Amino acid sequence: MKKPSTILTVGSMAFDSIQTPAGKADKVLGGSVNYFSVAASFFAPVQILGVVGEDFPKSHLDWLSTRKIDVSGVKYAKGQTFHWVGSYEGNMNEAKTLSTALNVFEHFNPELSETHRHAEMIFLANIDPVLQTSVLDQAKGPKLVAMDSMNFWIAGKPDALKAALKRVDILSINETEAALLSGEKNLKRAIDVIRGMGPQVIVVKRGEYGAILFSPNGIFIAPAYPVDSVIDPTGAGDSFAGAFMGYLASHGASRDLAKSNPAEWDALLRSAVVAGCTMASFTVQDFSLHRLMRLEAKELSARQTELLKMIAVG
Repeated sequence: MKKPSTILTVGSMAFDSIQTPAGKADKVLGGSVNYFSVAASFFAPVQILGVVGEDFPKSHLDWLSTRKIDVSGVKYAKGQTFHWVGSYEGNMNEAKTLSTALNVFEHFNPELSETHRHAEMIFLANIDPVLQTSVLDQAKGPKLVAMDSMNFWIAGKPDALKAALKRVDILSINETEAALLSGEKNLKRAIDVIRGMGPQVIVVKRGEYGAILFSPNGIFIAPAYPVDSVIDPTGAGDSFAGAFMGYLASHGASRDLAKSNPAEWDALLRSAVVAGCTMASFTVQDFSLHRLMRLEAKELSARQTELLKMIAVG
Protein backbone atom coordinates (compact mmCIF):
# COMPACT_ATOMS: atom_id res chain seq x y z
CA MET A 1 0.00 0.00 0.00
CA LYS A 2 1.39 3.38 -0.99
CA LYS A 3 1.80 6.11 1.61
CA PRO A 4 -1.22 8.45 1.34
CA SER A 5 -0.55 11.86 -0.13
CA THR A 6 -1.42 14.94 1.92
CA ILE A 7 -4.35 17.01 0.65
CA LEU A 8 -4.58 20.77 1.11
CA THR A 9 -8.09 22.19 0.81
CA VAL A 10 -9.09 25.84 0.75
CA GLY A 11 -12.64 27.13 1.10
CA SER A 12 -15.38 28.20 3.49
CA MET A 13 -15.99 27.35 7.13
CA ALA A 14 -19.48 28.45 8.05
CA PHE A 15 -22.66 28.28 10.04
CA ASP A 16 -25.73 27.06 8.17
CA SER A 17 -29.38 27.61 9.00
CA ILE A 18 -31.40 25.09 7.02
CA GLN A 19 -35.03 24.21 6.49
CA THR A 20 -35.91 20.91 4.80
CA PRO A 21 -39.08 18.78 4.69
CA ALA A 22 -37.53 16.79 7.56
CA GLY A 23 -37.15 19.78 9.89
CA LYS A 24 -34.99 22.76 10.70
CA ALA A 25 -31.48 23.37 12.03
CA ASP A 26 -30.20 26.78 13.11
CA LYS A 27 -26.57 27.91 12.91
CA VAL A 28 -25.10 24.43 12.63
CA LEU A 29 -21.60 23.81 11.32
CA GLY A 30 -21.25 23.95 7.55
CA GLY A 31 -18.94 25.18 4.81
CA SER A 32 -17.05 23.33 2.10
CA VAL A 33 -13.84 22.90 4.09
CA ASN A 34 -15.62 21.23 7.01
CA TYR A 35 -17.46 18.69 4.87
CA PHE A 36 -14.50 18.03 2.59
CA SER A 37 -11.91 17.59 5.32
CA VAL A 38 -13.98 15.23 7.48
CA ALA A 39 -14.80 13.04 4.47
CA ALA A 40 -11.23 13.02 3.15
CA SER A 41 -9.78 12.22 6.58
CA PHE A 42 -11.16 8.68 6.33
CA PHE A 43 -8.55 8.06 3.65
CA ALA A 44 -5.63 10.48 3.95
CA PRO A 45 -4.11 13.35 5.96
CA VAL A 46 -5.68 16.74 5.27
CA GLN A 47 -4.57 20.35 5.71
CA ILE A 48 -7.18 23.10 5.72
CA LEU A 49 -7.08 26.83 5.04
CA GLY A 50 -9.99 28.96 6.15
CA VAL A 51 -11.13 31.90 8.23
CA VAL A 52 -13.68 31.97 11.05
CA GLY A 53 -15.10 34.58 13.38
CA GLU A 54 -14.91 34.98 17.12
CA ASP A 55 -18.16 33.00 17.45
CA PHE A 56 -16.71 29.83 15.92
CA PRO A 57 -16.31 27.00 18.48
CA LYS A 58 -12.72 26.07 19.21
CA SER A 59 -14.07 22.66 20.23
CA HIS A 60 -14.78 21.94 16.56
CA LEU A 61 -11.18 22.63 15.57
CA ASP A 62 -10.06 20.44 18.46
CA TRP A 63 -12.27 17.64 17.14
CA LEU A 64 -10.91 18.04 13.61
CA SER A 65 -7.42 17.74 15.06
CA THR A 66 -8.29 14.32 16.46
CA ARG A 67 -8.72 13.23 12.84
CA LYS A 68 -5.81 13.45 10.37
CA ILE A 69 -6.64 17.13 9.84
CA ASP A 70 -4.11 19.95 10.26
CA VAL A 71 -6.05 23.05 11.37
CA SER A 72 -3.02 25.36 11.64
CA GLY A 73 -4.23 27.18 8.52
CA VAL A 74 -7.54 28.21 10.12
CA LYS A 75 -7.40 31.84 11.21
CA TYR A 76 -9.67 33.60 13.69
CA ALA A 77 -10.69 37.12 12.64
CA LYS A 78 -12.56 39.82 14.48
CA GLY A 79 -16.23 39.55 13.65
CA GLN A 80 -18.76 36.84 12.88
CA THR A 81 -18.37 33.58 10.95
CA PHE A 82 -19.81 33.24 7.43
CA HIS A 83 -23.53 32.41 7.78
CA TRP A 84 -25.68 30.85 5.06
CA VAL A 85 -29.46 30.47 5.32
CA GLY A 86 -31.23 28.16 2.89
CA SER A 87 -34.12 25.80 2.34
CA TYR A 88 -35.02 22.71 0.35
CA GLU A 89 -38.57 22.27 -0.89
CA GLY A 90 -39.69 20.23 -3.88
CA ASN A 91 -36.23 19.68 -5.39
CA MET A 92 -33.86 18.19 -2.82
CA ASN A 93 -31.00 18.47 -5.32
CA GLU A 94 -31.04 22.26 -5.22
CA ALA A 95 -31.08 24.60 -2.24
CA LYS A 96 -32.85 27.93 -2.26
CA THR A 97 -30.62 30.58 -0.71
CA LEU A 98 -32.57 32.86 1.61
CA SER A 99 -29.66 34.95 2.84
CA THR A 100 -25.87 35.01 2.85
CA ALA A 101 -23.78 36.91 5.38
CA LEU A 102 -20.13 36.63 4.31
CA ASN A 103 -18.88 38.33 7.49
CA VAL A 104 -15.15 37.57 8.02
CA PHE A 105 -15.13 35.38 4.89
CA GLU A 106 -15.58 38.52 2.77
CA HIS A 107 -11.94 39.45 3.35
CA PHE A 108 -10.50 35.92 3.22
CA ASN A 109 -7.03 35.93 1.67
CA PRO A 110 -5.47 32.46 1.90
CA GLU A 111 -1.78 32.48 2.79
CA LEU A 112 0.09 29.20 2.63
CA SER A 113 2.67 28.28 5.24
CA GLU A 114 5.83 26.51 4.12
CA THR A 115 4.20 23.19 5.02
CA HIS A 116 1.07 24.01 3.02
CA ARG A 117 3.13 25.01 -0.01
CA HIS A 118 4.43 21.45 -0.28
CA ALA A 119 1.08 19.66 -0.12
CA GLU A 120 1.05 16.83 -2.65
CA MET A 121 -2.58 17.32 -3.66
CA ILE A 122 -4.74 20.45 -3.65
CA PHE A 123 -8.51 20.76 -3.67
CA LEU A 124 -9.79 24.26 -4.36
CA ALA A 125 -13.31 24.40 -2.97
CA ASN A 126 -15.94 26.78 -4.26
CA ILE A 127 -14.40 30.23 -3.68
CA ASP A 128 -13.48 33.25 -5.82
CA PRO A 129 -11.33 31.94 -8.73
CA VAL A 130 -8.88 34.80 -8.06
CA LEU A 131 -8.23 33.22 -4.66
CA GLN A 132 -8.00 29.77 -6.22
CA THR A 133 -5.26 31.04 -8.53
CA SER A 134 -3.51 32.74 -5.61
CA VAL A 135 -3.31 29.39 -3.81
CA LEU A 136 -1.78 27.72 -6.87
CA ASP A 137 0.72 30.58 -7.23
CA GLN A 138 1.93 29.89 -3.69
CA ALA A 139 2.06 26.09 -4.00
CA LYS A 140 5.24 24.28 -4.96
CA GLY A 141 4.59 21.57 -7.51
CA PRO A 142 1.50 19.64 -6.35
CA LYS A 143 1.09 16.23 -7.98
CA LEU A 144 -2.61 16.74 -8.56
CA VAL A 145 -4.99 19.73 -8.48
CA ALA A 146 -8.79 19.59 -8.37
CA MET A 147 -11.34 22.33 -8.02
CA ASP A 148 -15.03 23.06 -7.57
CA SER A 149 -16.98 26.04 -8.84
CA MET A 150 -20.56 27.29 -9.09
CA ASN A 151 -22.88 29.46 -11.20
CA PHE A 152 -22.04 32.60 -9.24
CA TRP A 153 -18.37 32.54 -10.31
CA ILE A 154 -19.04 31.12 -13.79
CA ALA A 155 -21.31 34.05 -14.57
CA GLY A 156 -19.57 36.71 -12.47
CA LYS A 157 -15.85 36.05 -13.07
CA PRO A 158 -15.57 33.90 -16.20
CA ASP A 159 -12.12 35.12 -17.22
CA ALA A 160 -10.62 34.55 -13.77
CA LEU A 161 -12.26 31.12 -13.62
CA LYS A 162 -10.89 30.12 -17.02
CA ALA A 163 -7.41 31.25 -15.95
CA ALA A 164 -7.64 28.96 -12.90
CA LEU A 165 -9.00 26.05 -14.95
CA LYS A 166 -5.87 26.03 -17.14
CA ARG A 167 -3.94 24.81 -14.06
CA VAL A 168 -6.40 22.15 -12.89
CA ASP A 169 -6.41 18.38 -13.49
CA ILE A 170 -9.88 17.55 -12.17
CA LEU A 171 -13.06 19.65 -12.11
CA SER A 172 -16.09 18.90 -9.95
CA ILE A 173 -19.27 20.45 -11.33
CA ASN A 174 -22.99 19.81 -11.81
CA GLU A 175 -24.95 19.65 -15.07
CA THR A 176 -26.33 23.19 -14.84
CA GLU A 177 -22.86 24.59 -14.18
CA ALA A 178 -21.38 22.55 -17.05
CA ALA A 179 -23.93 24.03 -19.45
CA LEU A 180 -23.29 27.58 -18.24
CA LEU A 181 -19.51 27.22 -18.37
CA SER A 182 -19.42 25.61 -21.81
CA GLY A 183 -22.38 27.24 -23.52
CA GLU A 184 -23.55 23.75 -24.51
CA LYS A 185 -26.81 22.17 -23.33
CA ASN A 186 -25.75 18.67 -24.36
CA LEU A 187 -23.62 17.26 -21.55
CA LYS A 188 -21.20 15.32 -23.75
CA ARG A 189 -20.49 18.38 -25.89
CA ALA A 190 -20.22 20.52 -22.75
CA ILE A 191 -17.52 18.20 -21.37
CA ASP A 192 -15.56 18.40 -24.62
CA VAL A 193 -15.58 22.20 -24.40
CA ILE A 194 -14.53 22.22 -20.74
CA ARG A 195 -11.67 19.82 -21.48
CA GLY A 196 -10.36 22.41 -23.88
CA MET A 197 -10.13 24.84 -20.96
CA GLY A 198 -7.69 22.61 -19.04
CA PRO A 199 -9.05 19.86 -16.79
CA GLN A 200 -8.98 16.45 -18.47
CA VAL A 201 -11.07 14.76 -15.79
CA ILE A 202 -14.53 16.11 -15.04
CA VAL A 203 -16.83 14.71 -12.37
CA VAL A 204 -20.45 15.71 -12.86
CA LYS A 205 -22.34 15.63 -9.57
CA ARG A 206 -25.99 14.61 -9.97
CA GLY A 207 -27.29 14.67 -6.39
CA GLU A 208 -29.74 11.83 -5.74
CA TYR A 209 -28.78 10.32 -9.12
CA GLY A 210 -25.11 9.85 -8.29
CA ALA A 211 -22.25 11.06 -10.48
CA ILE A 212 -20.76 10.74 -13.95
CA LEU A 213 -17.01 10.55 -14.47
CA PHE A 214 -15.62 11.80 -17.78
CA SER A 215 -11.97 10.84 -18.21
CA PRO A 216 -9.77 10.59 -21.32
CA ASN A 217 -10.28 6.82 -21.13
CA GLY A 218 -14.07 6.82 -21.10
CA ILE A 219 -17.23 7.50 -19.15
CA PHE A 220 -18.27 5.90 -15.86
CA ILE A 221 -21.70 6.33 -14.29
CA ALA A 222 -22.19 5.60 -10.58
CA PRO A 223 -25.59 5.76 -8.87
CA ALA A 224 -26.19 7.28 -5.48
CA TYR A 225 -26.53 4.77 -2.67
CA PRO A 226 -30.28 4.52 -1.96
CA VAL A 227 -31.06 5.69 1.58
CA ASP A 228 -34.47 5.41 3.22
CA SER A 229 -34.69 9.09 4.14
CA VAL A 230 -32.91 12.28 3.15
CA ILE A 231 -32.74 14.75 6.04
CA ASP A 232 -30.38 17.43 4.67
CA PRO A 233 -28.51 17.37 1.33
CA THR A 234 -26.28 20.33 2.30
CA GLY A 235 -22.61 19.43 1.98
CA ALA A 236 -23.20 16.21 0.06
CA GLY A 237 -21.20 17.50 -2.92
CA ASP A 238 -18.32 18.62 -0.70
CA SER A 239 -18.23 15.33 1.17
CA PHE A 240 -18.36 13.50 -2.18
CA ALA A 241 -15.31 15.51 -3.25
CA GLY A 242 -13.57 14.78 0.06
CA ALA A 243 -13.96 11.03 -0.27
CA PHE A 244 -13.12 11.15 -3.99
CA MET A 245 -9.88 13.05 -3.39
CA GLY A 246 -9.13 11.10 -0.23
CA TYR A 247 -9.37 7.82 -2.11
CA LEU A 248 -7.03 9.09 -4.81
CA ALA A 249 -4.60 10.36 -2.16
CA SER A 250 -4.64 7.03 -0.36
CA HIS A 251 -3.39 5.37 -3.54
CA GLY A 252 -0.76 7.98 -4.40
CA ALA A 253 -2.59 9.21 -7.51
CA SER A 254 -0.89 11.89 -9.62
CA ARG A 255 -0.91 13.43 -13.08
CA ASP A 256 2.29 11.45 -13.76
CA LEU A 257 0.35 8.22 -13.16
CA ALA A 258 -2.34 9.46 -15.55
CA LYS A 259 0.32 9.75 -18.26
CA SER A 260 2.35 6.62 -17.49
CA ASN A 261 -0.45 4.16 -16.73
CA PRO A 262 -3.83 5.32 -18.08
CA ALA A 263 -5.57 2.05 -17.23
CA GLU A 264 -4.56 2.18 -13.55
CA TRP A 265 -5.43 5.88 -13.40
CA ASP A 266 -8.89 5.25 -14.81
CA ALA A 267 -9.53 2.38 -12.38
CA LEU A 268 -8.57 4.65 -9.47
CA LEU A 269 -10.88 7.40 -10.70
CA ARG A 270 -13.81 4.99 -10.96
CA SER A 271 -13.22 3.61 -7.48
CA ALA A 272 -12.89 7.17 -6.16
CA VAL A 273 -16.30 8.06 -7.60
CA VAL A 274 -17.85 5.09 -5.80
CA ALA A 275 -16.16 6.21 -2.57
CA GLY A 276 -17.60 9.69 -3.09
CA CYS A 277 -21.14 8.43 -3.71
CA THR A 278 -20.91 6.27 -0.60
CA MET A 279 -19.75 9.13 1.61
CA ALA A 280 -22.43 11.50 0.32
CA SER A 281 -25.10 8.95 1.22
CA PHE A 282 -24.15 9.29 4.88
CA THR A 283 -24.01 13.09 4.77
CA VAL A 284 -27.65 13.44 3.74
CA GLN A 285 -28.89 11.31 6.64
CA ASP A 286 -28.67 14.11 9.21
CA PHE A 287 -28.29 17.86 9.47
CA SER A 288 -24.87 19.46 9.26
CA LEU A 289 -21.86 17.17 9.80
CA HIS A 290 -23.65 15.18 12.48
CA ARG A 291 -23.74 11.88 10.57
CA LEU A 292 -20.18 12.17 9.30
CA MET A 293 -18.95 12.87 12.82
CA ARG A 294 -20.61 9.65 14.02
CA LEU A 295 -19.47 7.63 11.03
CA GLU A 296 -17.09 4.73 11.60
CA ALA A 297 -14.71 3.31 9.03
CA LYS A 298 -16.35 -0.13 9.15
CA GLU A 299 -19.76 1.40 8.28
CA LEU A 300 -18.26 3.26 5.35
CA SER A 301 -16.53 0.13 4.07
CA ALA A 302 -19.67 -2.01 4.41
CA ARG A 303 -21.86 0.46 2.52
CA GLN A 304 -19.28 0.87 -0.22
CA THR A 305 -19.22 -2.91 -0.66
CA GLU A 306 -23.02 -2.88 -0.93
CA LEU A 307 -22.94 -0.15 -3.56
CA LEU A 308 -20.34 -2.06 -5.59
CA LYS A 309 -22.60 -5.13 -5.52
CA MET A 310 -25.52 -3.02 -6.77
CA ILE A 311 -23.63 -1.86 -9.85
CA ALA A 312 -21.78 -5.12 -10.58
CA VAL A 313 -22.65 -7.01 -13.76
CA GLY A 314 -22.51 -10.78 -13.55
